[in-house]
Amino acid sequence: MLRQLYNTQHQGTGFSFEVLPPLKGTGTETLFHTIETLACFAPRHINITTHRAEYVYREVEGGLVQRQRVRRRPGTIAIAAAIQQRWGLPVIPHIVCSGSTREDIEYALLDLQFLGISDIFILRGDKAKEEAFYQPTAGGYSHALELIDQVNHFNEGFFNDGTPMRVKGQPFEFGVAAYPEKHEEAPNIETDILVLLEKQKRGASVAFTQLFYDNSKFYDFTARARAAGVTIPIIPGLKPLAKLSQLNTVPKTFRCDLPFALSEELRKCHTDDDVKQVGIEWTTQQCKDLITHGVQSLHFYTLSAVDSIRQIAKAIY
Repeated sequence: MLRQLYNTQHQGTGFSFEVLPPLKGTGTETLFHTIETLACFAPRHINITTHRAEYVYREVEGGLVQRQRVRRRPGTIAIAAAIQQRWGLPVIPHIVCSGSTREDIEYALLDLQFLGISDIFILRGDKAKEEAFYQPTAGGYSHALELIDQVNHFNEGFFNDGTPMRVKGQPFEFGVAAYPEKHEEAPNIETDILVLLEKQKRGASVAFTQLFYDNSKFYDFTARARAAGVTIPIIPGLKPLAKLSQLNTVPKTFRCDLPFALSEELRKCHTDDDVKQVGIEWTTQQCKDLITHGVQSLHFYTLSAVDSIRQIAKAIY
């Protein structure tokens, strides 16, 4: 399916977006509202993130504090199935190394096969909040390439322990992550591009980038990747700024630079509404420039930005 979604015969610039499963106990109303808001723009697919468990501290009797491991956003596969059933839209759930064992991954793949979902997004994922640096879960993986190998082995008809399957089922196609300003742990952009090239060699159909605000960095990254031999579609990831706090938090969280012109406009803002308007205008211009440069599709990260994305999509589609 992924190769069909991104074949060169598509007319116009495609649209897709990423959503988060709802916080545990909050229901699906907000999530479904996001999809209703953006479904009118005919998304090629909807990506659904996966979140690892994390430690939380809760007070217990006697004034003591107990550390518990909690998964705050469960339900990636269930949400993918619900979206597919309710809207009939292609879905791409994330499958990550972070917090997962080989067995966890194998059962996730089986569940997805039972549901008829054959497109996935493979990435390492973030380190745990309590860790200074990424550490693989016992029985898990350090790198996305290792996870890709397990998926390929599964596609060939073998379980993780080498046992052959009686029935292979529909093979998975997968997308991977790319980083226009390099992954935070990569020593340099050249090495990072070689990792992307290896992901392609092992079967990746498409790459979705980390968010960025300077199109020149995307163009430079794409040109370098093409020169290195990367031929799969590289889809730009975009997220309009919407809050005053993001002037500092977005560059730190996503390891991306804000162009000076954008940061200067944001410094003039006094309220979140001011920032939201600047974010809409900046990202709209980003999108128009990317379309002029012939990108196949635009991919949006929706957290705290659904209304902004709706306004941007209305302006460009």
